[in-house]
Amino acid sequence: MAVHEGSHRPATSRPGHLRSTPSTADAARTETNVFLARALAAVRLVLGGVFLWAFGDKAFGWGYATPGGAAWTDGGSPTKGFLSGVSAGPFESTFHTWAGQGWVDWLFMLGLLSIGVTLVAGFALRFAAAAGTLMMGLMWLAEWPPARHLSDGAPSMSSNPLLDYHVVYAVVLIALAAAYAGRTWGLSALWERLPVVNRNRWLH
Repeated sequence: MAVHEGSHRPATSRPGHLRSTPSTADAARTETNVFLARALAAVRLVLGGVFLWAFGDKAFGWGYATPGGAAWTDGGSPTKGFLSGVSAGPFESTFHTWAGQGWVDWLFMLGLLSIGVTLVAGFALRFAAAAGTLMMGLMWLAEWPPARHLSDGAPSMSSNPLLDYHVVYAVVLIALAAAYAGRTWGLSALWERLPVVNRNRWLH
C-alpha cells in the first residue's frame, strides 16, 4: 500500500482545525495588567480613606488633629486654625481673611467628603481629580513651600520648595482618573452606563 506524501501531517494543521494558544508574553502581559489595575484600585481606596478620615476627624472631633469639643458639629471651624496660622507667601493676608468664614468651612468639608466618597466608591474620578487638585493647590499656596523664612523671619523648615505632599496627592488623583481606576473594585462601570454620564464623557 502506497503512502502518500504529507499523510503524516498533524490534524491540527488542517483548515478549520487550527488552535491558537496565548503566548507566554501575552499571558504575562494580561497578568501584569490585572495586577496594575488592582494596585491602582488599592491606591484609590487608601487615598479615599485619607480624605474621609480628615472629614470625620474635623466634623466629629475624634481627638487626633481635632480635639473633642472643637469639632465642626460642636460649633468649631475646620479652617480657622490652619488658615489663621498661614505665615508665608503672597496670599497670607487673603487666607487670614478667609479663616473661619462659613462659606470656606462648608466648601472645605464638602470637598473632603465628596472626594473621599467618590474615591472609595470608585466613580466620577475626574470630578475627584479636579476638586482634589484645586484643594491641594490652595493648601500648597497656604503653606507656600518655596519660602525659606516665615513672615516673622523664622526658618520655614520647608522640605522641598516645589514638590511637597500636596503636589503628590494631586498627581496621584489625576493618574487615578486617567487610568480609570474605578473600574476595578469600584462603581465606575455602572456610573459610566448612566445616560447623562454616557452622553457627557467628561463626567467619567
